[in-house]
Amino acid sequence: MSAPVIDYYLFAQSPYAYMGHARFTALARRFGATVNVLPMDGAVVFPATGGLPLPKRAPARISYRMDELKRWRDFLGLPMHVQPKFFPVAGNPASLMIIAAGQQGQDAALKLTGAVLTAVWERELDIASPDVLAQLAGEAELDAAALAAAAAQAETQARFEANSQQAIAAEVFGAPTYVLDGERFWGQDRLDFLERALERRRS
Repeated sequence: MSAPVIDYYLFAQSPYAYMGHARFTALARRFGATVNVLPMDGAVVFPATGGLPLPKRAPARISYRMDELKRWRDFLGLPMHVQPKFFPVAGNPASLMIIAAGQQGQDAALKLTGAVLTAVWERELDIASPDVLAQLAGEAELDAAALAAAAAQAETQARFEANSQQAIAAEVFGAPTYVLDGERFWGQDRLDFLERALERRRS
């Protein structure tokens, strides 16, 4: 059987993508999966799928979100700030850089994605800042200037828009969502189910 292909939909500033990224990357590597890293635009996906950006959610949902972030942070033992200095933050600049990194291959896209998510939730850096993105690219051993130039290209913006439309077509409505053979797994707390699906596929 051919190697599995997983579509990895995410928002560049998602706390749950941060929580799951390292475990997902290790899981994909263990099964020899090809990962399509697909940053998407919440401003496009949410309205099309019934979601709301955080500031527009009801107070009860906002407060419960905070409870869940603390629970998962403690359960996973992550060095996470549940109310980081730069959040909410625009994720589009980082998303475009991740898409640009993907032109160099899956590993580059995954590595930069991890760096961006960690920057928000662990390091409390502003991922909307070009200087911060250049710093993160350099730390990931990528050519920051080349990525910035590629991120500014119209074709990269078009790819970002296409990712969002592809997400809507696949009935993806939140991040992270992992899609394997058309089956959706929404949230880092569904990685166990994704692992089982990969096991079934292999056997």
